[in-house]
Amino acid sequence: MPKLSPELLSVLRCPVTGSALVQDGEELVAVTADESGNKLRYRIEDGIPLLLPPELLPAAAAAPADQHDAGQHDAGEHGTAPRHAAE
Repeated sequence: MPKLSPELLSVLRCPVTGSALVQDGEELVAVTADESGNKLRYRIEDGIPLLLPPELLPAAAAAPADQHDAGQHDAGEHGTAPRHAAE
């Protein structure tokens, strides 16, 4: 697994603690522990950090791939949803 660039690591933060992250193999590890005293770990898949809190990982893994961009196909020209006649 190639290392993430120092520039990218400098802007990434743990979504739970807000602390910096360091790469440990194929994972990113929060520098600061959470309320339970655990240093949270986040997988890196295909070079992309998966910065989801641990409780959301099962739901994200179960979601169909086409669900991740749902709603973007219906967006108007400027990225906004179309207005309904009642509005």
